[in-house]
Amino acid sequence: METPFDHRLAATVARTTRARIVSSIGPTVMAAGLVWAILQPYRVTLLHPRGQGAWWLLIEPPVLVIVAGIVFALLVARPLLVDLEERDASAR
Repeated sequence: METPFDHRLAATVARTTRARIVSSIGPTVMAAGLVWAILQPYRVTLLHPRGQGAWWLLIEPPVLVIVAGIVFALLVARPLLVDLEERDASAR
């Protein structure tokens, strides 16, 4: 027997899961960049600059991955979560 309550509960769980996944992408990418920097410290020349210019020091792969995670979390995930909430609210 199907009831409207069951459908609403399943939709709420799907929304919550979707929001958690979108919210966790940015922090996961930032954590991956941090782990990469810890596992391969020779990649981060900030620790031992040895004549490297400022541009080279800022454009390090682990640093770029961390920045990408921050940009995703602030500029992509937040508006996307707002859109998902608005879409779910209008679907009700």
